Amino acid sequence: MSEVHAEVEKLDSSKVSVHPHAELFKRPAGWRRYYYHPITQVSMLGFVCFLGPGIFTALTGLGGGGQVNSKVQANASAILYATLAFFGLFSGSINNVLGPRWTLVLGTLGYSLYIASFLVINIHPDASAFVIAAGAILGICAALLWTAQGSLMMAYPTEAQKGTFISIFWTIFNLGGVVGSAVAFGTSFNRTTNSIGNGTYVGFLILTIVGIFLPLLMANPNKVIRTDGTHVNQVRYPSWKTEVSRLYVALKTDPWIILLFPMFIASNYCYTWEYNNYNGAIFTIRARALIPRVRRRVRAFYGWSLVFFVAFASHVWAYFYQKTYTRAEAMKDAYKIDIIDETYVAHVWVMIVHGLLDSMLQTYAYWLIGAMSNDPAKLAVFTGFYKSLQSAGAAGAWSTDAAGIPYMNIFLSTWSLMVGSMIFAAPMVYLRVTDHTDVEDETL
Repeated sequence: MSEVHAEVEKLDSSKVSVHPHAELFKRPAGWRRYYYHPITQVSMLGFVCFLGPGIFTALTGLGGGGQVNSKVQANASAILYATLAFFGLFSGSINNVLGPRWTLVLGTLGYSLYIASFLVINIHPDASAFVIAAGAILGICAALLWTAQGSLMMAYPTEAQKGTFISIFWTIFNLGGVVGSAVAFGTSFNRTTNSIGNGTYVGFLILTIVGIFLPLLMANPNKVIRTDGTHVNQVRYPSWKTEVSRLYVALKTDPWIILLFPMFIASNYCYTWEYNNYNGAIFTIRARALIPRVRRRVRAFYGWSLVFFVAFASHVWAYFYQKTYTRAEAMKDAYKIDIIDETYVAHVWVMIVHGLLDSMLQTYAYWLIGAMSNDPAKLAVFTGFYKSLQSAGAAGAWSTDAAGIPYMNIFLSTWSLMVGSMIFAAPMVYLRVTDHTDVEDETL
């Protein structure tokens, strides 16, 4: 607990306000000082996603959802991301009406249902329709959860702290995948089949159910005071008609967001190749489970350069491994790499580097969105665009896998989209990102 207090004290020392004319408030004393502190709330938000999307990531990372036949999971993922893409266009508006806490509660429900569907199909192999239906429902719920998450994560910190807060959230969230993989590894260590047992699904299900109730313990955002003494901007509750119109207004008033659309699409497109076409194709089930302050404009350029380099270099490396196997060979259940094989470490490092790239790309995308405004309602709309396009890309990628497109074709499309999206975003980084958010960027 002392470490948390130390981090709170560190962030409290940042007194540079980005709102020179904003009213300053005295922060609460005693235990309320820590409970209502922005870093506490972002950490709790991280644990909500730890217990929902984090466990979902662990399940997906097993390749085929831990099943021998990955086609059902690929179809479920395709419909999941298709519905997420559609409802992501409106989830920002729903978040502004319901409020972020209740939006998070509704969003977490779908993850429990989705995990339960894999438990059902493990018991009744003919229940593929239930898995696909659960995927569709999860798409709706995920749109709500990620939009609420994005609006809160980017609204709590001051401008100088946004990168730090995003990193804190992303670290906690990704621990969900680590813990989930550890559960799968422990329960599947002695299994000789290429699928996981019921116990693993039950463990995942319990964790996601806990995550449903955690948002209710979070503070009302209106009561949170930033470390510079300013209130978190209150979420407004206008009419549905006004909310829907903001989708258009946001594009009209800040068209630079369009240059980030390819990056949004690329951010989840890569999962199909990483999870099913690489991890699921060449590793055994237990081997899969084991894989685990500068000016703002300057940080923007540094971030772009780093993500571009890692994206290009990691795919060059992966290309030489992808050349060694095909979908036809993998479907014949050829020998799969296990943790005791000499080539395991070299191959698993590809997954580790691509996991690092995933975190870097998504963190950078969120940071760029946060650099465009401090207004929660506007950020909710931008985040809705992000999750919608991100999911559209994922839906397309999972559809190609379900259709049996060659692994190399999917890999090359992933590589091209990843690198191309960074090139497309470069003008926005150079021309739109400023050292401080202007007043006109505060509202729609």
